Amino acid sequence: MDDDVEHVRVAVIGSGFGGLGAAVRLRREGITDFVVLERAEAVGGTWRDNSYPGCACDVPSHLYSFSFAPNPDWPRAFSGQEHIRAYLERVTDTFGLRPHLRFGAEVQQARWDTEARHWHLTTAAGEFTADVVVSATGPLSDPKIPEVPGIEDFPGAVFHSSRWDHDLDLKGKRVAMVGTGASAIQIVPSIQPEVGKLTVIQRTPPWVMPRVDRPIGAAERWLHGAVPGTAKMRRGVLWLIREFQVGAFVKRPKLMKAAERVARAHLRRSVKDPGLRARLTPDYTIGCKRILLSNTYYPALSQPNTEVVTSALKEVRGSSVVTADGTEREVDAIIFGTGFRVTDMPIGDRVIGSDGRTLSEHWKDGMAALRGCTVDGFPNLLFIIGPNTGLGNSSMILMIESSLNYVADYLRALERSGAAALDAKPAAVTAWNQEMQRRASRTVWNTGGCKSWYLDANGRNTTAWPGTTAEFRRATRQLKLSEYNLLAPAGDKPVTAAVTGRSAEVAS
Repeated sequence: MDDDVEHVRVAVIGSGFGGLGAAVRLRREGITDFVVLERAEAVGGTWRDNSYPGCACDVPSHLYSFSFAPNPDWPRAFSGQEHIRAYLERVTDTFGLRPHLRFGAEVQQARWDTEARHWHLTTAAGEFTADVVVSATGPLSDPKIPEVPGIEDFPGAVFHSSRWDHDLDLKGKRVAMVGTGASAIQIVPSIQPEVGKLTVIQRTPPWVMPRVDRPIGAAERWLHGAVPGTAKMRRGVLWLIREFQVGAFVKRPKLMKAAERVARAHLRRSVKDPGLRARLTPDYTIGCKRILLSNTYYPALSQPNTEVVTSALKEVRGSSVVTADGTEREVDAIIFGTGFRVTDMPIGDRVIGSDGRTLSEHWKDGMAALRGCTVDGFPNLLFIIGPNTGLGNSSMILMIESSLNYVADYLRALERSGAAALDAKPAAVTAWNQEMQRRASRTVWNTGGCKSWYLDANGRNTTAWPGTTAEFRRATRQLKLSEYNLLAPAGDKPVTAAVTGRSAEVAS
């Protein structure tokens, strides 16, 4: 082996919640021979990248944190970006993860070496080989900016919400906000008071619910620190409330009518102009797109310096944005709040499996992974927040921790079997994906009458989990060896390994 190539037992890609969670779990499993490859110069993932004005979480703080790293000092019921990022920095220090971090190490290619039975990773910081790769790049990491004719000639500032230009002074400027998703509804009320003119280009109005946020007082924080069980109980109650909501999302979308009535009342209270209110009223079932939380978005849209345009951005002509209705508006800056590459994650172009195809090529008909974690033809590659593990109403940290359970049992299975690698059986992946699509077909994301990032270009739901978080935890609690082909170490003959009381053939 090349002396310049560092070999590790496990290489983790990304240092957001998923990557740091994987690192903690590895250490808890007694595995210290691992690296965390991070393209940036700090941990935090999406909570490092998204630093736009007003950035905050729409999941309650005590549920949006690791169960193994409770934080009694959350300052608000819903935390801001700066507090979540600080939490992740504390987790990094508390669990001794810094020696494992490799910053500036963007993965340019990861190729499975069939003969050596390991992964070869080419990064911006050098070469690595790894027995196992855990991809925790996350679906909200690479911004999606639509191709707009003329945008390259625009003389003003142009950027995506997740790449905020903090050197730009927006005071008095004419700003176009393209998109009305989760980021936009936080940005709009944050910048509206200071800009000269704000043009919000809305293709589809979102359903917006009241945000029941409040400061968490010193006495409350003291209680959670002094009596940890109270914080655990609070987390449990928050979890249960959201588990009870799942049925309306995944089985009986008609039950969403109750939430729709709350959202309509919120809109009526906040927007007095009937014309504007009509433009802000969705025509699809609530929950089909992500439900947004804000008490300030609607009031900001009602201000004299704000205009809501319901025609899509068609082109940029000089210093003007031109919408599909032919209207032209002069602007000084264009901000895209147009989401991320969720169903076509860029990491797919960089990962090459045992048959020489990239993951993107393998997924040309849509993403699919066994239990959201493994893909046939890509041995010893595991995903955190893989296909069909996203949520529409609860905390992704719950799904991350369940996937970490699966990663841990996967590594144990390798040790017990003596195999060099496990490769998901195509039939197992297909069966799992067919069940996901069957269950997804009745969910509000599929039947609600909207286009959203939950669906891929083929109209298939490859992102959302069609069940409760408890169901996913049960599904990922233990690896089923019958769903895998076992690959023997390089040069070994086929052997039979006894694993969890069952024999399994190990292929050469």
